[in-house]
Amino acid sequence: MTTVYVLAHFDDEYAALPLLLRDRREGAQPWLFYVADYASPELSARRLAETRALLASLGLPPDRAIHVGAGTRAMDGAVFEALPAARSALEAALSSLPCIDRFVVAAWEGGHADHDACALMTVMLRDALDPKIPIDQFALYNGRGLPGGLFRACAPIPENGPVMRVPLSAREWIAYAVAVRFFPSQAKTWLALWPSMFMTFLLRGGFGYQALAAERVRKRPHAGPLLYERMFKTPYAAVRARLDAFSDA
Repeated sequence: MTTVYVLAHFDDEYAALPLLLRDRREGAQPWLFYVADYASPELSARRLAETRALLASLGLPPDRAIHVGAGTRAMDGAVFEALPAARSALEAALSSLPCIDRFVVAAWEGGHADHDACALMTVMLRDALDPKIPIDQFALYNGRGLPGGLFRACAPIPENGPVMRVPLSAREWIAYAVAVRFFPSQAKTWLALWPSMFMTFLLRGGFGYQALAAERVRKRPHAGPLLYERMFKTPYAAVRARLDAFSDA
């Protein structure tokens, strides 16, 4: 079974690590395609190496992490501004796979515009291949119902439907917690996200994910200001206009 993770940024996979562990247990073959381009080739190479080191630690083939977005100008933080180039890169990568049984994406949750852009592209790519292929989404961070720059990490929002759980053994939870060490270039980011992640897991009964329904990417992720509007000053209206122009083309 082949599972394709369509991810915006290197290290996004850390929030989906229980799904990667499930892939390993079930003998699935995960491929991780990274969409965002980076202005610094050195930083891009370093972050890809960190991701591949994580995969190797899990016993998964590190060369299945592929930077499809390199050279597309779908820049980190502005993927929604270069969707045709990003989609072409993804289509080329997908065409090399004999079959696809499942997609996994960061949730449509209004946390980061790049994540939402990848969710919409994945729905479009899936529908072009086979609308019956399931898409799982994992929460990374969102600010639903919170003010200012406050957020919750790995907290699925109710608008995305029922939450399914991936059980982990005590040993796997420990391995998950310490695997953050594989991302030294992003230490500042994970110092903020990691405590919120594991508090969510503690309070909400472990790791949860949801199915991504095609109609969700046509709707605002949730009522009220989105986290990327508050933190990054990126208006949802601007993102929505680009997404609609792309999907209606």
